[in-house]
Amino acid sequence: MNKRDLKPQSVFEQFARINEIPRPSKHEEKMIAYLQKWGEDHHLDTRVDETGNVIIRKPATPGYENRKTVILQSHMDMVCDKLVDVEFDFDRDAIKTYIDGEWLTAEGTTLGADDGIGCAMELALLDANDIEHGPIECVFTRDEETGLTGAEGMKSDFMTGDYLINLDSEDEGEIFVSCAGGRNTTAHFDITRAKANDGAFFLKGSLKGLNGGHSGDDINKKRANAIKLLGRFLYQEMQRYEGIQLAQFHSGKLHNAIPRDGYFVIAVPNEKKENIRADWNVFATDVQDEFHVTDNAMVFNMESCDAEPVIDDNVACRFVFALQGVDNGIYAICQDEALGGMVETSSNIASVHTSETAIDILSSQRSNVMSNLDNMCATFAATFRLAGAQVVSSDGYPAWKMRQNSELQKIVVDSYQKLFGKQPIVRGIHAGLECGLFSERYPNLDMVSFGPTLRGVHTPDERLLISTVQMVWDHLLDVLKNIPAATV
Repeated sequence: MNKRDLKPQSVFEQFARINEIPRPSKHEEKMIAYLQKWGEDHHLDTRVDETGNVIIRKPATPGYENRKTVILQSHMDMVCDKLVDVEFDFDRDAIKTYIDGEWLTAEGTTLGADDGIGCAMELALLDANDIEHGPIECVFTRDEETGLTGAEGMKSDFMTGDYLINLDSEDEGEIFVSCAGGRNTTAHFDITRAKANDGAFFLKGSLKGLNGGHSGDDINKKRANAIKLLGRFLYQEMQRYEGIQLAQFHSGKLHNAIPRDGYFVIAVPNEKKENIRADWNVFATDVQDEFHVTDNAMVFNMESCDAEPVIDDNVACRFVFALQGVDNGIYAICQDEALGGMVETSSNIASVHTSETAIDILSSQRSNVMSNLDNMCATFAATFRLAGAQVVSSDGYPAWKMRQNSELQKIVVDSYQKLFGKQPIVRGIHAGLECGLFSERYPNLDMVSFGPTLRGVHTPDERLLISTVQMVWDHLLDVLKNIPAATV
């Protein structure tokens, strides 16, 4: 298949243009300018708010003027991640895509379909003159991926519609009506450094090739966390041998991604170096067997390296003990049967980095029950405070509660069944959607979320199932055509 043959052509053309525009989270200025100019060039009512969110309004097509107003919403920023051996500047370079069988993917980087494909659908709709719809508001929020700050900064008079369709979901055939709330919790150790013990031998242990993934949507897949594995080995060896000293620990990049690679540098007694190498090989074999289904491409490596100053033994030991002890992964499953066994509460250790003076740990907690979100944050905080770290939790974002008797949900479900001859799955998602913040700011707004199938989001394995884009596009247009009249 040639990229020129991708359907719907209008959507993929818009997506290709979007992927030429650098749009890392918190640095979406070029995308904001592009959208503003695009709306003005098409003579549409276009506004940018103080936060940088963009809204483009399009009047109804003839005969649909009395319909309720629909808001279509996506986020303009993307997660920027790449393979370690790929040269790429996300502030300057265009994403390079290619077709791999049924999928569209990128060359060694994240694809940007999360949520560039949602933005592309909005622009294709705004650009079309042959689609029947009532009044629409296309909203493009900024900085969704690193804290939902675009939605957080939106004023309550920015959007004026009756229904909102969020185009930031990743499983075609699933209609999302609820999402988790979340917070980030950080831990910080002040450290001092000194020369390693006399006769110490330095080893670097590295791990790569894990699948990683989204720390909300993929947390139920039991994938390995590189930080937990590296910490687990260090804890094991510190129990077996005296004199192991930590110099470096680095893993993870983003608060909402399961870390897929990392490394540590340790100083070990010279007479124990071969024992530790042997233990590493045994550990690698055991872990590969443990995760043989979810992470079958792990690569473990251990090599000698240059000497360097090491972290104070007491702090290093407390840090490693905290890594071993802290809860990670699924904590609770939803009790509400309507949400179909969705993960209720989880925690993900997202990144650990050492500097000359500090060890910094970033984690994210999620739950659609806010009291248990508090509990999960407290669980992480207590573990690291016991280890002597300074701990801070962010304000986070709220959960989106399922709306009883939703008019929009019925329209969307009926449309799907009519088009495809089967019932869609209606469920919640264990990830943060901007709908949670919208539900606070616009309590009467009726919302759903759906989108085409994506896999490997937030990683260089991100890919878009091509056929599902046409399905979602057809579904979206049919929904717009069947929006009811506004009540007077």
